[in-house]
Amino acid sequence: MWVYYAYGGTLPDRHREWVLHDATCRTWVLRSFLRSLVQVSPVAAALLVGLGVFGESWPLALGATLLGVLVVVRISLSLAEQSAEGRLVRHGFPPGHAAAVRRQADADAAARYRAVWRQE
Repeated sequence: MWVYYAYGGTLPDRHREWVLHDATCRTWVLRSFLRSLVQVSPVAAALLVGLGVFGESWPLALGATLLGVLVVVRISLSLAEQSAEGRLVRHGFPPGHAAAVRRQADADAAARYRAVWRQE
């Protein structure tokens, strides 16, 4: 089910809170990075086989595939925030909800920090 979600599928309503957590938790960027690796891995494997990883040109095939994976990861991380918002909208949350939840969590963390370390 996670693979379906990783490729852009919409999960049943009972998983809405998990989708919200996935898009707003402290590690949401890391989760987006791992999701992009899962998405590109079948294409990378096909390129490795197709370009001749088992032949004499395996260094070229490996280098070309690695550069392709790096480009895909760079683009997916550049669009991570929009992707998270889109996933939440597909699961019934209003647009901008992920950013608002993350801002509130940051404000709460800052308030906790000030309460502990900035007592005057």
